[in-house]
Amino acid sequence: MASGSNWDDLRYLLAVARHGSLSAAARVLGVNHSTVLRRVTALEQAMGAQLFDKLPGGYVLTAAGDEMHRVAQKMEEDVAAANRLLSGRDTRISGSLRVTTVDILTLYVLPRHIAAFRRLHPELRIDLMAAEASLSLTRREADVAIRATSRPPENLVGRAVSGLAFAVYGASGYLDRAGGVDDPDRHPWVGLDESFEHTSLARWMKRAVPAAAIGYRVNSVAGAVEAVRAGIGLGLLPCGVVDRDPAFRRIGDPVPEADAKLWLLTHEDLRHMGRVRAFLDFMADALTRERDLLEGRCPWSK
Repeated sequence: MASGSNWDDLRYLLAVARHGSLSAAARVLGVNHSTVLRRVTALEQAMGAQLFDKLPGGYVLTAAGDEMHRVAQKMEEDVAAANRLLSGRDTRISGSLRVTTVDILTLYVLPRHIAAFRRLHPELRIDLMAAEASLSLTRREADVAIRATSRPPENLVGRAVSGLAFAVYGASGYLDRAGGVDDPDRHPWVGLDESFEHTSLARWMKRAVPAAAIGYRVNSVAGAVEAVRAGIGLGLLPCGVVDRDPAFRRIGDPVPEADAKLWLLTHEDLRHMGRVRAFLDFMADALTRERDLLEGRCPWSK
């Protein structure tokens, strides 16, 4: 590698290669567009080769760029591994902890438990990132992941602490005006968009709900919860979020096809870090105690 290049330059190469544009890379790196362009140009000058072709669809690696990309990925993995090993020896319960999860847990489930956890550990700051797409724990984008899935990533360690049940709901006011639900197919539905095509929720909706009945679609389960609350129509919602809310009424039992497991996950190298271990143990206890609610056995809204 040329002496004029360094690991910081390669971070910009990786970001542009992953996201396909300068603006997207800038957002991820927390810098402006011109900084990314300047750093990529400097790296190309230092290497004496063009690393990207600018095409109508975005930035694409050249042959030289692809070789450099493989080197940069290996360096990133080595740096991340060193960070994890050093962090794993830290037994303090202070500093910050990065947690990634999905929107429904961010908004409706975790806040009360995080408040209780921080009363025990006030010196630890929790950085909670809501993202349907999984952030990389290997690259230390997060320390802990709380995910609703039936197949957690094989490179992570953890445990399933509860099931996560889904059932059909309508807003209480909407159902009162409609005179109940004799035939769900005659009601409008709130659906999920194409970003959920890989999920059991979307597969059940596609099989059970006529396409013509879906009058509103969103790209998040929390968005579906609020749309049903507003009376837009019926929706397949998480029991643990809405069963205790009088604004909703459950229609029938939980849908087995839509069930998921709630997993607490971290990287092998981080599992003994003090703050990771404390958070995982606390959340495992808190969420296990709520299993009846999360698994749909508290149908107060039925």
